[in-house]
Amino acid sequence: MEEHHHEHHHEHHHGHHEHGQHRQLWLLAVSAVLLIAAVVLEKTLSLPTWQTLLLYLPAYLLVGHETLHEAYEGITHGDAFNEHFLMSVATIGALAIGFLPEAETEFAEAVAVMLFFQVGELFEGYAEGQSRKSIAHLMDIRPDVAHVVSGDTIADVAPEQVAVGSTIEVRPGEKVPLDGVVTTGSTDLNTMALTGESLPRQTAVGDEVTSGCINMTGVVRLRTTKNYGESTVAKIIDLVEHATEHKSESETFITRFARLYTPIVVFAALALAVVPPALLFFIGHLPFAETFATWLYRALMFLVVSCPCALVISVPLTFFGGIGGASKKGILVKGANFMDVLAKVGTVVFDKTGTLTHGQFAVSAVHPETIDERQLLHLAAHVEHFTTHPIGAALRDAFPDEATDGCSVTHVEELAGMGVRAQVGSLLVCVGNSKLMETVGAKWHPCTHTGTIIHVATAPLNAERSAFTYAGHIIINDRVKTTSGEAIASLKRLGVGRMVMLTGDQQEVADDVARQLDIDEVHAHLMPADKVARVEQLLGNQRQHTQTKVAFVGDGINDAPVLARADVGIAMGGLGSDAAIEAADVVIMDDNPAKIATAIQLARRTLAIARQNVWLAIGIKAAVLMLAATGMATMGMAVFADVGVTVLAVLNAMRTL
Repeated sequence: MEEHHHEHHHEHHHGHHEHGQHRQLWLLAVSAVLLIAAVVLEKTLSLPTWQTLLLYLPAYLLVGHETLHEAYEGITHGDAFNEHFLMSVATIGALAIGFLPEAETEFAEAVAVMLFFQVGELFEGYAEGQSRKSIAHLMDIRPDVAHVVSGDTIADVAPEQVAVGSTIEVRPGEKVPLDGVVTTGSTDLNTMALTGESLPRQTAVGDEVTSGCINMTGVVRLRTTKNYGESTVAKIIDLVEHATEHKSESETFITRFARLYTPIVVFAALALAVVPPALLFFIGHLPFAETFATWLYRALMFLVVSCPCALVISVPLTFFGGIGGASKKGILVKGANFMDVLAKVGTVVFDKTGTLTHGQFAVSAVHPETIDERQLLHLAAHVEHFTTHPIGAALRDAFPDEATDGCSVTHVEELAGMGVRAQVGSLLVCVGNSKLMETVGAKWHPCTHTGTIIHVATAPLNAERSAFTYAGHIIINDRVKTTSGEAIASLKRLGVGRMVMLTGDQQEVADDVARQLDIDEVHAHLMPADKVARVEQLLGNQRQHTQTKVAFVGDGINDAPVLARADVGIAMGGLGSDAAIEAADVVIMDDNPAKIATAIQLARRTLAIARQNVWLAIGIKAAVLMLAATGMATMGMAVFADVGVTVLAVLNAMRTL
């Protein structure tokens, strides 16, 4: 039920977004029609000012009601100077100016400015919606069901309802629903989603198993040791849900800009209305009321001119272009604010498995002792032929012509926690770990290479149980992606100073990868919660010393909490787990880590263009404002400056595409 509810909520959110856009489009269209109708009526009928205002009010309220409401909420919540407040003050000023003596009405301009603002918002929403749409829905990591064994019957129960100490059965291909200890059976567990460890874990009676792993080969029964709320999976889901709350609220560029710009404009307008008439009254003894009307007109004019039309449409357009351009390159950015953060990344934290490496096994070295290399691979591939274990797959890939060489493989037996024994032609062959070698009396020795070592021992058919000879060993390793080195190098070229690698894998495996890729800082043996703690530590350090941001790149369920916690979480979408894709802010569609540098470059360029637009608009505004303050500018000039700048800014924004 829980899962169903979750999916439904997700669908609902997505549908809500779509619905919101359609509603916004309708609002804009209807308001535009009402605005045109009002202009036509104003021209044909010569009505008194207040009746003309009534013609324009429906359009204004329709398109602007949300902005006015947001402005009101901002004031009541103590966050007055936001972009909504700026738009409200400027447009109300434009509506009010017509009521002053000798002044022209600016009703149409007020409505047009509000329309512009909403078009800008729509663009940004649309770009983010497109990215969101491309991101596949979260396939839940919540296990759906637990098979509870009582006596001879097996009942399917929701994991939340299983009591501690119950016996549950887990079949091949299923997720382990609760933490527990194996009571019967043996199997291989795929823990990659949880720990990022790429090797399956061999599990037999007495071993502890964590929920969220996928059972690969055998049927096992577990005695549960924790209830659902305490189990590993529930904790990870919980970590993800809470991590987002800590995320430093990176505001969009326009919000940050409005915080600074709005108070300046509002106070300047107030000062302009009150200070000059007061001075004239005290110094030149001119009646306050008469001069106040002139300066109030100038102040309102100042407000109308200062309304950042060019910005409210061009900045969202710039981000729309940037997000669109990125998605053409297979980089999905979930919001304009993450573009801001990407541009400021100074530390990139990588998860190893599946991000810098393929997360798939391949034979990296063959060290024969008593037989030749080909023969060693041949025997190992035959014995492992029927296992569903990734190691078997790696050996079969390394020796592809085993199927046609006519050897008969019989008496295959899996030895839980040790390996496989089989008869190949006239030989007995054991393939497995050092424990198996000791059991059959073969004198094995360790290897200097890092990776998983698969030992092979042989004996003639009629030999004693412990008369096996050591034939050699094969090293199997997770392959580093060819693009990983390039990714690290290009990030360093961009001036991203710090590269950190986190992994649940063994220290020596981690060091080996770091050495190949030139990564300075490595932390191994980490569980999901440790990764979150490490990233929090990095975030803390960054905050103290610099303004740069921390990006985390990962692809597993175990990375989801960290992706949500970092300033910007980047998920590998091709192979990645759905939980990771959901928790991330940026998704790289094809698993190529080199795209991280591309994403940062694109974000920096988008921000640079947005800044150019801001300076262009403010520069021209300032010039017109100077004229307006001295009474030299006409409203026509102000509107022209605004429209002209908007066109220029929009053209500049189009470069991001």
